[in-house]
Amino acid sequence: MDVDSKTSPPASVKVSDDVASTRVYNSEVDTSAVDERKLLWKLDLALIPWLSFLYLLSFLDRTSIGNAKLYNLEADLHMTDNQYLIALTVFFFSYAIFEVPSNVFLKRLRPSVWLSLLMLLWGVMMTVQGLVHNFGGLVGMRWMLGTFEAGLFPGVNYYLSCWYKRSEFGIRAAIFFSAATVSGAFGGLLAAAISDMDGIGGKPAWAWIFILEGLATVLAGAASFFIIQDFPDTAKFLTEAERTFVIRRLQSDDQFSAAGENLKWKYIWKSLLDWKTWIGMIVYMGADMPLYAFSLFLPTIINQLGFRATPANLLTVPVYFFACCITCLVGFLADRYGHRGYFNIGFLCIGCAGYIILVASRNAALSYFAVYMATCGIYPVIPNTVAWVSNNVEGSYKRSVSLAMVISFGNINGAVSSNVYRAKDKPWYRLGHGLVLMYIVIGIIASTTYHFALRAENARRDRGERDEVIGESGDPDLDARNEKNGRFDSIKEAKTEKGDEWSGYRYIL
Repeated sequence: MDVDSKTSPPASVKVSDDVASTRVYNSEVDTSAVDERKLLWKLDLALIPWLSFLYLLSFLDRTSIGNAKLYNLEADLHMTDNQYLIALTVFFFSYAIFEVPSNVFLKRLRPSVWLSLLMLLWGVMMTVQGLVHNFGGLVGMRWMLGTFEAGLFPGVNYYLSCWYKRSEFGIRAAIFFSAATVSGAFGGLLAAAISDMDGIGGKPAWAWIFILEGLATVLAGAASFFIIQDFPDTAKFLTEAERTFVIRRLQSDDQFSAAGENLKWKYIWKSLLDWKTWIGMIVYMGADMPLYAFSLFLPTIINQLGFRATPANLLTVPVYFFACCITCLVGFLADRYGHRGYFNIGFLCIGCAGYIILVASRNAALSYFAVYMATCGIYPVIPNTVAWVSNNVEGSYKRSVSLAMVISFGNINGAVSSNVYRAKDKPWYRLGHGLVLMYIVIGIIASTTYHFALRAENARRDRGERDEVIGESGDPDLDARNEKNGRFDSIKEAKTEKGDEWSGYRYIL
């Protein structure tokens, strides 16, 4: 992994200061009996399956409108194609606006309460979406759906980063995100099955898709109050020794704030002013706009290649199954070997090739094959980018805001994806494919920039250019040189105050 193994203090730091400044979390608690492998397995079983299920429902609820469109949604609500695109677009504005404040609330409140409440409310909005009678009602429900769904994805990614080491987070983020691919496959199957309810209770098939999926979300939200765990230091399913062990292993992984951190506005400002946040936003945008374009319009694209509504929905299933497999594989390999930037660049290039084929192809079979290539530049890149950004931000509040900003900026570009697959461009949708291709190229450029910028910063730290003055080093010349990087009484204070800007912190490439 591209993380410097350097553990010795900077030249201006005395080793005695380092030892004196390090205080073991819950020093009175004996953790010698804790089996780390069994504990990780216990964490995985308690956290990952349910959270993945919640994200499956989340992605299913936001994208099922693409399946519902095939069952006369536009005709029944007397909508034009442009109005349908507007209904898709408004979701992304509210979704992006509320992500950052939601992550701050998540840190301030209990995850078991905040995430569950959000889910319960968006389930209600989803259900009501099936009861609307016109374009205005649909737009209103899409806005509210985006408002309440906003907190889940950035919230859960931040929440998981509070439990696992940096080298363990990627595969968990990938498994969690793979629920989006499963929802794509499941959404097609579910829509095809629910379509048989057309006319029951006087409701058309598209309405039943919204109603039944919304009610399932309401039930899951209610159950989540009892299933979702809180942060490691208060988790009820762990013993005191296990809680202590989790915190200590995170602190050994340079997550200094794992034991808790008080909210200070300077932590949020640090995130806003951090160059890594802004480049990360561009990297994520390069895959997130294609994600929504792909998931919202895949059934329509396949439908326009010559397949009717139900076969088109069913043909999305193997595409999403492949996406799920490749996402989990990349998450595992990136955790094991590091080099997240190389994985991003490589798979974005494969996706780029897929969309070049989609732009140029006039053959249905070739276009369907290219769809599989396109998934490689979208689905594995999303969780890999989230893990990459999270791995390189220290400070719990700073990380929560940085992740929310990155994901929020990517999601606002979902508003673009909602408007690029126009009915007048069917069946080949050259404009839509071309714009998605442009975003993927931007992702390649941004990933390359991020990788080399992190490498350069690590090199500066190796050369001692970021060393701080710790206490009284006794070397006036060295103190004068390092004064610009800050003076601190102890290394603990330097870590707490500077987070990932501390000279001993090394970025993952």
